[in-house]
Amino acid sequence: MGWIQCFLDDLPDHCILRYLEDYILFKTPYLKSRQYGGYDYSQQGRFVPPNMMQPQQPYTGQILQPAQAYTPSTPQSYYGNNFEDEPPLLEELGINFDHIWQKTLTVLHPLKIADGSIMNETDLAGPMVFCLAFGATLLLAGKIQFGYVYGISAIGCLGMFCLLNLMSMTGVSFGCVASVLGYCLLPMILLSSFAVIFSLQGMVGVILTAGIIGWCSFSASKIFISALAMEGQQLLVAYPCALLYGVFALISIF
Repeated sequence: MGWIQCFLDDLPDHCILRYLEDYILFKTPYLKSRQYGGYDYSQQGRFVPPNMMQPQQPYTGQILQPAQAYTPSTPQSYYGNNFEDEPPLLEELGINFDHIWQKTLTVLHPLKIADGSIMNETDLAGPMVFCLAFGATLLLAGKIQFGYVYGISAIGCLGMFCLLNLMSMTGVSFGCVASVLGYCLLPMILLSSFAVIFSLQGMVGVILTAGIIGWCSFSASKIFISALAMEGQQLLVAYPCALLYGVFALISIF
């Protein structure tokens, strides 16, 4: 009995009481079939209240058949009845060749009246092509100036964006400013192409360069005042445009 005494000495008092209670209840035949205090003591040493002993209900659900939360629609509801109803890929990308051609003609014809609804669009496809063409013509003349072209373009667009928002009543977006200035870079491509064959550092080159700068700035200011309803302010807008295109002209000459 010594080992029993050592075992009981190591246990806490509440464990000893629980052990004695379980021993008395489940080793005595009379108490196995009795219920005391509303509890059933005949469940393998577990005290389970009668209200928790609910009879098991038969499972009436569907195995591996979950309820459908929504009714999937057919692909035609999203994409139309056929692929012919889908818009063209270029239209989804925002590239409209008709508008690009009209903007190009407006720049090439300085006296043509600009359409403000078309010019107020954020179209960067044409300006990117013109910037690449300007850099390519400089490259043909032995001048690798792509970084200067993009850097000066970004700074010039930011400056014109701030200036036009201060001068106009309606305001203008940065994309519209970049689009207009990029399209009006087209005459500068003609100047850089001429510089591939002839030198622009003589009197003829100076006159030609001045004419190209005036052409670019006049076209840009015409488009800006048409799109922003800034009648009577064309000369004020043309001056900063001339400064910007003058920097491009210096790159073409030197």
